[in-house]
Amino acid sequence: MKTLKIIPFLVFTILFIFGCEKKSEQITTTEDYNKYLNIKDNKSVTFANNEIDFWQKKYDAAPNQPSYLGQLASNYGVLFEYTGNIKNLYKSEELLLQANEEYNYSRVSTIRSLARNYISQHRFKEALVLANKALAIGEGRKETEKLLFDVQMELGNYPEAVKNLNSIKDHQDFDYLIRLAKWNDHRGDLETAITFMEKAKDIAEKYDNKSLKIWSYSNLGDFYGHAGRIEDSYNSYLKTLELDPNFTYALKGIAWIVFSKERNTKEANRIIDAIAANHNTPDFYLLKSQIAQFEGNKQEELKNRNAYFSMMEQNNYGAMYNKYNTLIYADDKNTAQKALDIAKIEVDHRPTADSYDLLAWSYLNVGEPKKALEIAQRHLVGKSFEPKVQYHLAMIYKSNNLAAKIAPIKQELSGSLYELGPNFENKVNQL
Repeated sequence: MKTLKIIPFLVFTILFIFGCEKKSEQITTTEDYNKYLNIKDNKSVTFANNEIDFWQKKYDAAPNQPSYLGQLASNYGVLFEYTGNIKNLYKSEELLLQANEEYNYSRVSTIRSLARNYISQHRFKEALVLANKALAIGEGRKETEKLLFDVQMELGNYPEAVKNLNSIKDHQDFDYLIRLAKWNDHRGDLETAITFMEKAKDIAEKYDNKSLKIWSYSNLGDFYGHAGRIEDSYNSYLKTLELDPNFTYALKGIAWIVFSKERNTKEANRIIDAIAANHNTPDFYLLKSQIAQFEGNKQEELKNRNAYFSMMEQNNYGAMYNKYNTLIYADDKNTAQKALDIAKIEVDHRPTADSYDLLAWSYLNVGEPKKALEIAQRHLVGKSFEPKVQYHLAMIYKSNNLAAKIAPIKQELSGSLYELGPNFENKVNQL
């Protein structure tokens, strides 16, 4: 009889524990973010358009004033940021090229602006040339060294990046702290990265600088998510939206929480559709494709993937989506060679661990596991801590019958399923 009494108690306890666990999965509340989904007026876009009208008229009246071109370029950059329309980024580049030519590449701030435009376009080598040109002039050296750190990190020139970081060392400076956070994140020390990002946030709050607070909160939203602090991530995104209701990056972060953590595909799609109405970029179709894949809806998955490629064809995105394209093509044996071709270009453009990951993964998918292993051992092991890179590494080990190396990676990936997304759960379990 004692045994019979214990069993119902254990069942009740288990049900209670799992009931609590299920309840804790719900992080988001629609009332928190609904008000940001269908905002008709974007004050930043309206302001930028008004500024463009103003500065265009001034330039038309006095075309010998290149500073007006810089103002125009800056506002087209704002339009790109808020609408995702690639034409605005190219228009900004066109104006900055014209301004730099009129200044005969002597004005450092205008050179740096063009370099940052190239970073947005993933034209990192060209950005480096401009950054070095600005450094040679010497004016505003500290700002140029910040730019150089950013470019060198994108190119995988880490010793040079550290030199630039040390040159701007100042623990009371927001710009230094966010770069120190990025450096520690690159090294795989996420906890330290978060600490420095939080210090940067404190500075932004101390001086009540709206743009710096938006930057801090949105990036902390990402960092907290990577660390598994999903509720903190959600609250950071909400704080971002309180300051800028049109900041779609934060809404996308919330959509990911709804999808990856809460597995609410219908709500995630609703958020994405609302974002895409005003900020239409190809990656939203890929996210919707991922959601459809999780739902087992092959037709919807292909429909959104095709919409992604259709948008790529209609617009010239240059190298901006090479990573996405490589991963998509590599998953299909019929297009795996195409993935390899793009991956080789990426390694040439930016020889980072992430680029070599694309190369190794592509070689694996064209049936060359030994070549994939050689690249992975040389360029990935201990050099990238991204979960997707680690998954690729495990698959490369598996294809080369190196089972002993897979277990620790599998254990680590089990704690990264939120970041990887629901579609990776079975993949990780099958390693």
